[in-house]
Amino acid sequence: AAGSSGRTGAPGPHPSPDLCAEPGGRGCEAPEEPAGPAYEVVYLLEAGDEAVAALRTRLDALGDSLVVVGGDGLWNVHVHVDDAGAAVEAGIEAGRPFRVRITHFGAQSGDRHTGRTPAHAPDRAAPRAVVAVVPGDGLAELCAAAGATTVTARPGEPPASGELAQALLRTGAPEAVLLPNDPELRHTAAAAAEQARAEGLRVAIIPTRSPVQGIAALAVHEPGRRFDEDVVAMTSAAGATRYGELCVAERQAWTTAGICQAGDVLGLIEGDVALIGAQAADVAAAVLDRMLSAGGELVTLVVGAGAPEGLAEYLEDHVRRNHLAVDTLVYEGRQSGPLLIGVE
Repeated sequence: AAGSSGRTGAPGPHPSPDLCAEPGGRGCEAPEEPAGPAYEVVYLLEAGDEAVAALRTRLDALGDSLVVVGGDGLWNVHVHVDDAGAAVEAGIEAGRPFRVRITHFGAQSGDRHTGRTPAHAPDRAAPRAVVAVVPGDGLAELCAAAGATTVTARPGEPPASGELAQALLRTGAPEAVLLPNDPELRHTAAAAAEQARAEGLRVAIIPTRSPVQGIAALAVHEPGRRFDEDVVAMTSAAGATRYGELCVAERQAWTTAGICQAGDVLGLIEGDVALIGAQAADVAAAVLDRMLSAGGELVTLVVGAGAPEGLAEYLEDHVRRNHLAVDTLVYEGRQSGPLLIGVE
């Protein structure tokens, strides 16, 4: 695949990136060495536009499945190569790579089956699978690119426990991690895990309460680690990510921030209404300021289908001007609400 770039284009991996679904499958009769490059290399990169253009050309010559997304000095880099060291060295020459992850495809085998949304499920079974519940097609693409099987939850249509259990079992992996990404799915996820365990699958639930926590957990997921260590790392990453959200009030109601009217923009932090306003940009900026007042190094913005035009660009500029040394990454989630916010 050709490399691409842009500030808010097609979703790429989280700054916290475990990048792409692994291509290919397995032979029908006997195990075979995977075709194509042997390694997947993923990292974040701090570099200028010119250096990234040169990097893209060099990586394209080294391998395939190249994706470079980002902007304003911060980029996600993903490529499949035979020489993983050369891919990392190319990043060092271009700028400062960090959160480097190298995966050997030969360590993985088997068929990975689909969950609720076949187009968003990886193609090949790994030793450990991740199933993520997501509220939008863009988020499904993002999580699938990070190696997860996804179940898309539509507004007012949360998945049932049986549906999640089937998604876990269809991964074909002996171990699985479930990311509910919604506090309302806590009991549903627990029931699904019990159903899957009854079928012999080893399952752990990461208590993610927002998709941005799920993205953070996926960023540190490493199938080559011991199961318990991977679960601890993913849980720690999710817990270290504070989350916020914008939504639009449907009717007059009492909130923790006062009375809202239909059409008001509500700014939520950790699930509680913290601000009420008329303009999405103003409310979002205020929510970011409150969240960053407790510290943070990275802001993740997941833009929904109902977001006003230019919202992400405005917030990126706001963070750049008011919060030094804080990076911002933007993804198109296409969820129903205007915006999801994560602060790490």
